[in-house]
Amino acid sequence: MNASKQSTVVIATRESRLALWQAEHVKSRLETELALSVSLLGMTTRGDQILDRSLSKVGGKGLFVKELETALEEGRARLAVHSLKDVPMELPDGFELAAILEREDPRDALVSNRYATLAELPLGALVGTSSLRRVVQLKALRPDLRIEPLRGNLDTRMRKLDDGGYDAIVLAAAGLKRLGAGERIRACFTVDEMIPCAGQGALGLEVRADDLELKRLIQSLTHRPTWLATLAERAVSRALGGSCSVPLAAHGRWVDGALLMTTALGHAEQTERPLLRTLHQEPVQTEAQAEALGQRAAQALREQGAADYLPQAC
Repeated sequence: MNASKQSTVVIATRESRLALWQAEHVKSRLETELALSVSLLGMTTRGDQILDRSLSKVGGKGLFVKELETALEEGRARLAVHSLKDVPMELPDGFELAAILEREDPRDALVSNRYATLAELPLGALVGTSSLRRVVQLKALRPDLRIEPLRGNLDTRMRKLDDGGYDAIVLAAAGLKRLGAGERIRACFTVDEMIPCAGQGALGLEVRADDLELKRLIQSLTHRPTWLATLAERAVSRALGGSCSVPLAAHGRWVDGALLMTTALGHAEQTERPLLRTLHQEPVQTEAQAEALGQRAAQALREQGAADYLPQAC
């Protein structure tokens, strides 16, 4: 089907306020830059419905993607917009990431009504997050903290904080900024203090692999530095178990024309165990070089004993 001749390109999206903002952003770019007619198909995913358990216990990040892929498969939509950090490392046969947009702020943010920094939190303070990656890195920074699960969309999580349920919560800076809530950020962790997860801050556009015309058109939206950095990040995760729910951080940033990759791996059950960390910097110009950098970072984690930190299923 030719996208330029079809009356409307339908975007499948989750219905949270942040997901809708992201879909509207892509819609605007498709209309402005590619002169396409675009509409949105809002959907509720299993990840949105299951709020009483952490994602690691109910199937991982793919819970936010499956229903949108079904809409693509059935022809109800032709494009799905995802937070790239929610996209499994291996897509089902017949689907592709056709474009990755320029990354927003990839850092994690501390949100609190009483404390300005992590250091100001009192001994034994209660911090909310359901991200295993954040849990192990918070424990490395402040072993005394009590960390409790915090699920729901961004507005729900901030409301739980405002209702007095937590001393502080940790959220992605990108989501807060996209929703105009940047003023709620008390402090941002540096990407070395708390290494982001693969793809954090970037948007991924998924299509059916056989929709060649739409794929060709939207590739022009790709921000190549973000594309290469996130390819390397996702290669780390794929090499260490793909979509398995493990406390893995992988972040690439460009320094003097080379890609600097930092990673950290913690233990999901024994969160007090020391983090395994790696740092690699290499010139990267091609997709193959980006993938190779990610694989080398994963191998370095294995050499430090990653096998003892990974679930047997991985």
